[in-house]
Amino acid sequence: MAKKELFTKDLQETSAFFKALGHPARLAILRYLAESKVCMTGELSDELPLSRTTVNQHLKELKDLNLISGEISGAKVNYCLNLSNLDRMKTLLDSFIRQIGCCDTACC
Repeated sequence: MAKKELFTKDLQETSAFFKALGHPARLAILRYLAESKVCMTGELSDELPLSRTTVNQHLKELKDLNLISGEISGAKVNYCLNLSNLDRMKTLLDSFIRQIGCCDTACC
């Protein structure tokens, strides 16, 4: 049994979301897709100060968690936010922040 399996499914899923949000390039990708309000066709590397290879690595991290989807359309890929999974992430992160932020006593 892997050590992470000792934790609840919600904690494992929350941890994965925090990891995905743990790099500014991935945050920039999510924000860009949200602000554009459409599926992005073409190279997101044109919008970020990173190489195409580096952007593709960050896109893979976001796709692996289903925060975005990428569908091939001819020679290009259409990237879209996965709104249902973003809602799931928001629910988990909000719950976690509420749990650790509501202590009756200060420890320091």
